[in-house]
Amino acid sequence: MKSAYELAMERLAKSDPAGGSALSPEQKARLAEIDRRYQGKLAEREIFLKQQLEKALTDQNAEEFEKIKKQMTGERARIEEEREDEKEKVRKAPQR
Repeated sequence: MKSAYELAMERLAKSDPAGGSALSPEQKARLAEIDRRYQGKLAEREIFLKQQLEKALTDQNAEEFEKIKKQMTGERARIEEEREDEKEKVRKAPQR
């Protein structure tokens, strides 16, 4: 008997036959580089916005505090989306 996991993996393979293709070493290296670059971008934005957040907290400006928190969430989502878009381009690129 097959486990539920094995059955699910078989269904997944049938629904997306190209999805299981292996990545070349160059693609893996490129994906790792993209991750490193975007982690840096994210850290840079978070440091800046956390400084702004602390300033708003020190000034007891609740409205500005909430605005910055929303901005942090939006920035994180935007950067994550950019990273995934770029990684998807690498995954779909023809292998050499």
